[in-house]
Amino acid sequence: MTEAPEKPGEFPYTRGIYPEMYRSRLWTMRQYGGFGTAEESNRRYHYLLSQGTTGLSVAFDLPTQMGMDSDHPMAAGEVGRVGVAIASLADMEVLFRGIPLEKVSTSMTINSTAAILLAYYALVAEQQGADRKKLSGTIQNDILKEYIARGTYIYPPRPAIRIITDVFAWAGREMPEWNTISISGYHIREAGSTAVQELAFTFANACAYIQGAIDAGLAVDAFAPRLSFFFNSHNGFLEEIAKFRAARRIYARLMRGRFGARDPRSLMLRFHVQTAGSTLTAQQTDVNIVRTALQAMAAVLGGGQSLHTNSRDEALGLPTEESVRIALRTQQIIAYESGVTNTADPVGGSEVIERLTGEIEEGVERYLETIDRMGGALRAIETGFIQREIQSAAYHYQQEVESGKRIVVGVNRFQLPEDHAIPAMRLDPALERTQVERLRQVRASRSQSAVEQKLTALEETARGTGNLAPPILEAAACYATVGEISDRLKNVFGEYREP
Repeated sequence: MTEAPEKPGEFPYTRGIYPEMYRSRLWTMRQYGGFGTAEESNRRYHYLLSQGTTGLSVAFDLPTQMGMDSDHPMAAGEVGRVGVAIASLADMEVLFRGIPLEKVSTSMTINSTAAILLAYYALVAEQQGADRKKLSGTIQNDILKEYIARGTYIYPPRPAIRIITDVFAWAGREMPEWNTISISGYHIREAGSTAVQELAFTFANACAYIQGAIDAGLAVDAFAPRLSFFFNSHNGFLEEIAKFRAARRIYARLMRGRFGARDPRSLMLRFHVQTAGSTLTAQQTDVNIVRTALQAMAAVLGGGQSLHTNSRDEALGLPTEESVRIALRTQQIIAYESGVTNTADPVGGSEVIERLTGEIEEGVERYLETIDRMGGALRAIETGFIQREIQSAAYHYQQEVESGKRIVVGVNRFQLPEDHAIPAMRLDPALERTQVERLRQVRASRSQSAVEQKLTALEETARGTGNLAPPILEAAACYATVGEISDRLKNVFGEYREP
């Protein structure tokens, strides 16, 4: 379905959602960060801002993602390991100490407990004197891909989608500049999907969220302008550029044709890009800098609105400050030295790019038709169709690596006889004890009767049909913990068990 390329900023936005693209405004340079306690992560955020980061991106530890407090028995050994531990409003206050939230855009990679973390964030901003309506940023809030590719789910899919659409409605009134969901293809690709599958399954999930919001009584143009997406930039340089261009075209046509959106902002696909963590190698770690640079350039030539560049040592552990700085400098060199930002769509009109864009669009449309015939994304997930497609693609990819058909530099070709990895960052085990002690102090110093009253009100709302966001906010303001709020919702919704 190849077409003569339209101008940037024109429907269906193949060439970019803005006429000038980066000539008038660069993408937001985010660096994903968070580890240990809120104090440790706060220091990293101040460092990143001092080095030129223009937006923060928060990683949370597994207990926080799974709705467990830091002192939960199952949290032992995982507190602060893959992200920062946030158990209550007190932790969030420390995490953003000295950072003016009205002036900084913050992205939070959080899904099952997204409504709780958004409440904490809004409360901290208000403590700073910020206007809630001026806060900008994103919560990932994409639960369907957790059932497909990542696994940090708590509740069954249907009540989980209720929480998401409740956040759409509440934030549309209370935080109108906030992106209430970042529908993620990134983790789908990290699980082993192809580029076509990444887009197809992401847009199938998007259709489920949009239809769920419409079924809940929201007008599409009331919430669609605040939808955002999160994609992977993988190794296939030209394919990735074409993927981002095809994604905009597919989305614009879906929103206009299927959902009847009329506001131009509802038709514009706005997305964050992260370079591909799954391509980083523990062998010859400095070579990862080159991989990341190529992937970042593909994201820029593809027209993303924000970008995170992975650090060279992330195959070994959390990135060191030096590695994070090199990753950020990679973006800055592309932005200020490469010259690619002087043209809105530098690759537009390229025969190979236009052909690849059309081929990817056609492949995505075939998948969407198949999923529609099955009854939509929820049904495709429940039957395991999407999971099997990804597993098959991942198996095929690994076969190619092991046979040598696909070359991975330093792994199956061009190895070094002695490969000395750079020193990896190590977390102090005492950080977990510090976090657990602070949580206990929070519980001891708050009004337990007020917490119980607000948690009971939340549970009653969950048993009815009211919007869950206001009672979550009220419980959060009383220093109710992530685990306490999640447990009350589990009392009503139950827990999801993978078939």
